[in-house]
This record gives sequence, structure tokens and C-alpha cells, in this order.
Amino acid sequence: MIAELGLAILWMAAALAVLQLVAGAFALRPSGVALGGLVRPVAVMQGFLVLISFGALIMLFVTTDLSVKLVVDNSHSAKPLIFKIAGTWGNHEGSMLMWVTIMAMAGAVVALIERQLDERTLYATLAGQAFISLGFYAFLLFASNPFARLAQVPDEGQGLNPLLQDTGLAFHPPTLYVGYVGLSIAFSFAVGALVTRNVGPAFARAMRPWVLGAWIFLTLGITAGSYWAYYTLGWGGWWFWDPVENASLMPWLAATALLHSVSVLQSRDALRAWTVMLGVVAFSMSMVGTFLVRSGILTSVHAFAVDPQRGSFILALLAIDIGGALVLFAVRASTVTEGARFSFLSREAALVFNNVMLCGILGIVLIGTLYPLLTEAYGVKVSVGAPYFNPVSAIFAIPMFAVMAVGPLLRWRRDRLTGERGGRITRPIAICAGLVLVVFIGVEAAAHGIGILPALGLAIASGLFPAAFLPLVGRNLRRTPLPVWGMVIAHAGIAVSLFGMASESAFSVERLAALTIGEARDVGPFHVTLDGMMPVAGPNWTALRASVSTRYEGGAPTVLNPQAETFTNPPGTRNESALQTRWNGQLYVVLGEQAIDGRWQMRFWWKPFVPLIWIGGGMIGFGGILAMVGRMLSDLRRQIAKGKIAYRRVRQGR
Repeated sequence: MIAELGLAILWMAAALAVLQLVAGAFALRPSGVALGGLVRPVAVMQGFLVLISFGALIMLFVTTDLSVKLVVDNSHSAKPLIFKIAGTWGNHEGSMLMWVTIMAMAGAVVALIERQLDERTLYATLAGQAFISLGFYAFLLFASNPFARLAQVPDEGQGLNPLLQDTGLAFHPPTLYVGYVGLSIAFSFAVGALVTRNVGPAFARAMRPWVLGAWIFLTLGITAGSYWAYYTLGWGGWWFWDPVENASLMPWLAATALLHSVSVLQSRDALRAWTVMLGVVAFSMSMVGTFLVRSGILTSVHAFAVDPQRGSFILALLAIDIGGALVLFAVRASTVTEGARFSFLSREAALVFNNVMLCGILGIVLIGTLYPLLTEAYGVKVSVGAPYFNPVSAIFAIPMFAVMAVGPLLRWRRDRLTGERGGRITRPIAICAGLVLVVFIGVEAAAHGIGILPALGLAIASGLFPAAFLPLVGRNLRRTPLPVWGMVIAHAGIAVSLFGMASESAFSVERLAALTIGEARDVGPFHVTLDGMMPVAGPNWTALRASVSTRYEGGAPTVLNPQAETFTNPPGTRNESALQTRWNGQLYVVLGEQAIDGRWQMRFWWKPFVPLIWIGGGMIGFGGILAMVGRMLSDLRRQIAKGKIAYRRVRQGR
């Protein structure tokens, strides 16, 4: 009964999406203004209904209803509750229903709270959001029904991929989906503004919170996903340039450029066409990622591979949504005025330069991701990895980091680097540049074998970190606005992450060993000893657990417990790594198989400063949160001030 109810409600939500699209479209015509009153309540009701539908699917997984095909394929009665719930979106159909749910709820929030846009632009925006949603509703209802029943009920479900049975699954996909959907709202705002020819600061004010929120969730989602793969997959790496990893990176790159552009448009009324175009590109990258992950053309733990027919459906959605938006942009681009002008030496110019660099990196990642798929279609297998992505991306990243250090110090519209003003900018930048040079030369002299890119990364990070705090020089720190603090912390976080990446690449030590009980090895500053093996059992798995004692530079011993787990439903294995974190790095231990002679195969890594990668990612996300809170408080104070003024006028009128 729950499955039928969830499906019926999903049909009702789809019908409301049709009504929202029709009402929003006709409300733009003088003869259809009366229909405008329907748009907001219909959007709110649609979000409410699809949330109930998604809740019904969660309930089916929690109760392990084996009459539902999706539950049988992706769950098991012995699974812990958190994995039953996470299993709802750990598959193709459930993840798509989650996407539609978040999208509909976001549209409902826009309908409830948006008061900055004029009514016509808002109607066009909500109609655009309904149009996107309709494609996903059609996909769920006609190609990927999550509530489909089985004619014969099996005794037990098949379970969930062992690699996905981790708490990371409970948080990583929802975080990314919120980011993707935030970009869909930005896309709808861009379409609405193009339809009504209303691209200006009011449009940017309405759009910016959604772009910033999407960027925050994408940042945290990518950071958490990287750490999840790092400790779960057991191969010791934090990024592999896997196409599925790139599928989340590409929207983040576009969203970063869009965030800076929409901020300029909001505060300075510049970069109008650039902002609209980036709004289309950012959501396009989300759709490209959706196609890659769910079309079945990729094989990955993150890729919900399905039959090519459904992949063709997603490709058609991609062509209709993005192709239509690009055609609309081409038709209306001439009507989007240039906006306020600025000089070559200004903060706007620095932001434009870095946006171009970000788009260059985006193009590099997109080409490197799609090229192997295109060649494979012609029977030629090509591998594109770090030897391509790292050096080619660095061509754009290095000048971007340099401008990022200088840009926040420049004035809006026009600046000059002469006199006292020029000295205030050039002196600290010269010091940071000197620090970069000194660190680079020192690193190269100390270790010639680490490679030019890691050495450059260490040097640039060492200069970029102090440069990130230069906008605070001369300010009253207690009165500095939260958005400024957010910018500073986010830029410092980029330097911290870059330092961790470069250190891990430059100084990592790997040891492969076959050990008997009691045998020891040295790994970097650690002395490790295999003390014993023991069998253990979990709720739906059994495992062999190693007891490994470690001594850091001869200090007190610490016991680590890497284990090799065996799952029965579905059959599979997983190596759970053990980590020991010190202030200057991390020891990474993985248990392998037992050799014929009785020795145990072990893999050890010493990774200097590798935690800085995720600490920096957290700082970047936290900087975005501070900026969001600062903008919200500023808007609240503005509304309170308006209310006080209105109250005084009412009293004076009396």
C-alpha cells in the first residue's frame, strides 16, 4: 500500500509541475495575468507532495518491503538501520527521486520567500524550474519507477554494494545533490531573467544565495567524498581523476566562477551576460555529471550503471534543457546590456581573469573526461589521468593563484599602483612572492626528486596563505563584515589544501611487506609491528582483523586494527584501512591476503600533511558559510531598518 501511495503522490506532483509550467508561462502574457496567483501555491504544494513520496520510499527501505523491486535489489533485512536508510539513494531510481525531491522543495522555498524579483521574472523562473522537473518526473514515471512491485516476493534482498556500506553514503550524495539542485535554481533564475529581459542587480540578489548555498554544499560534498574514498577504497589515494570524481568537480569549478560573477553583478552592476552564461554552464555541468554517473557508460562504485536506454533518456533531457537554454541565450544575448564598465586594473578585472582561468580548467577536465569515452565508442581504449590533468590544469591554476592573492586588495572600478596606495599593495605582495621563490628554491635544493609541480605547489601555498589575510590589514577586525572574513578564510583554505596536496605528492613513503606475526618494518618516522590476527563479526559481515602496533619516532606504542571484511549479501569484500594521524601527517595501513607461506601481505603509507587537504576543504566551506550568514544578517538588518522607517511614517501620519 505504501508503494502505491508513493507512486500516486509522485504522479500528482508531476501533474502540479505541468500546472506550474502552464500557469507561469501564461502569466507572462497580459491576458494571463490572473494565472500568476496559482504559481506560488502550486510550487509549494508540489514540493510538499514529492517530499511525501520520497518519505514513502524511505519507509519501504526501513521496513525492508521485499515486494518492491528496488528494495530487493539494494537492501537486506540484516543491514544496520543507517544503511537501510542510505540505501534509499544508494541506487539509480532512489537517487533520482532524491534529486527531484530536493529540486521541488527548492522551488517551493523560492515561491515562499522570494520577494526581490518582479512578479513576471519570478513566474518565468518558477516555470523554468517546473520545466526541468518535468523531465525528471517523466524519467521516474516512465523509465525508472522506484515503486515497482515484484510478481513473486523473494525470501531475502540482495543487499547493498559493500563499498557503499559506509556512513559516508548517508551524507555524501545528499550533500552533492543539494549543490546540484542549487545550481538548477540559478539556471532557472538565468532563464527567467532572459525571458523577461531583466538582468540586473535585483536578479543577482535573488540568485546569489542559491549559488552560494550550492557552492558550499558542493565544496563540502567533494571534500567529504574525497575522504570517504581515501579511507574506504584502500588504495591510499585521495583523488584519482576518475570520471565520476570529475563529474562533481566540473560543476564546482563553474559554480566558483558564477559565485564571483553574481557578486560583481549584485554590488557593481557589471558582468551581466557573463553571469547569465555561467548560470547556464554551471547547471549544464551538473547535467553532464548526471549523465556520466547514471547512463551506464561508466563503471565505478559511484556510478549507478543502468541500461543504455535510460542513459539515452537522460541524454535527451540534457539536450532539451541545456540546448534550449543556450538557444534562448543566443536569441536574447543582444538584449542583455553591458552593465557598468571597469578598468583593466580593478577588482572586477581580477575576477574576470580568474573566471577565465576557472573556465579553462573546466574545459581541461571536461575534455579529459569525455575523450576516453569518445575513443572507446570507436573501439580504441585510452586512459587519461594525472599525467594529463595535473600539468595542463597547472597552466591555468598558477596565474589564477597569483591574481587571487592580489585581486581582493584592488579597488572596484579602477585602481592604480602608484604613490602610497601602490606601495600598500605591492610591498606585501612582493614579500609573498619572495617567500614563494625562497620556498621553491629551498624545496628543490632539499629534494630534487619530488617533481616540479609539487615543488611549485608548496611554494605557491606558502605565499598564498599569508596573502589571503592581507585584506584584513588596516581594518578594525571586530567591525570587519562576515563576508570579508568568509573570503579570507576560504582563500586561506585553498592554500592549506594546496599545501597538503603538494606535500602528499612530494614526500609520501609507501611500503609493501609480507609479515609474519611479530615481524616489524619501518615506514617513514614509524616503526610498525604485526602483533596478531583475530576473526570478528559484524551485523552483516565477517572479517579478519589485524593488530598492528606503531611507534612514532620511538615513542609510546599505538595499536591500529585494519581488517579485511567479507559480505554475504551481496557477496563481496572490502579492506577497511586503519589511520593514525600526527600533527605532520598520517600513517595509512591496509591488510591484504595471506600468502602460501603463511605471511600476511600489508601495505603501509606515510603521508606527510595529507590531512591538510580536507582541513583546507572544510575551511573553504566554512568561509562560504560565514559569507552566507553575513549576507543574511545584512538583509535582516536592512528589513528591520525599513520596518522602523515605515513605522515612523505611520506614526507621523497619525
